[in-house]
Amino acid sequence: MVARADGGAASAVRPRRADARRNHDRIARAAVEAFGRRGPEGPRLEDVAALAGVGVATVYRLFGDRDGVLRAAFELFFAERVTPLVLEARAGSDPGAGLRLVVAGAVEAFADHRSLVVAAKHAALIEPETLDRLLGEMADLLLEAQRLGQVRDDVVVGDLGGLLMMALAVSQLPDRLRNLALLWDGLRPGGSALPTPEGCRHPSAADGGVPPA
Repeated sequence: MVARADGGAASAVRPRRADARRNHDRIARAAVEAFGRRGPEGPRLEDVAALAGVGVATVYRLFGDRDGVLRAAFELFFAERVTPLVLEARAGSDPGAGLRLVVAGAVEAFADHRSLVVAAKHAALIEPETLDRLLGEMADLLLEAQRLGQVRDDVVVGDLGGLLMMALAVSQLPDRLRNLALLWDGLRPGGSALPTPEGCRHPSAADGGVPPA
């Protein structure tokens, strides 16, 4: 009996694809670790390859260039250190405390991986979609915190994005938790009225959970 040629080709492709996925993950993880070791200047791709246990040619084949490695490393870091904070916050019973958990946890994660985060920011490799997904997950927390009077009604989810960007800045400072407390106080009820947000795509309690037209 003669095996079908296309079946044999497919069975050969599957292991190669599995190997590529494993190598992709190993290289991204190695890059996260390597940025922590090398500091702001970041690692060479040869260093990342050695740490991942692959040849540098494999790194170029899977990622194209250093920016590709940096982007994958940041996305892995974000998925494993920042996104789970939202899941933990949503599982709790206090939405205001949950929002503080997310922002404070993000500050500490940014501080722990300062070189990686700063390199990704300076290279403009932090994708807007990454932040948008996180903000979408935070929308219910914000609306519930506003309903309970824990957060001012005129705050929109996009404001939390700005808060996270400010958190990224203060994560490099020794008094980052003090600075974060000052930022957080701006979300409490009773402050001056806020200007209308520009191009807001996320709802708030003030508009009934419906984004502006």
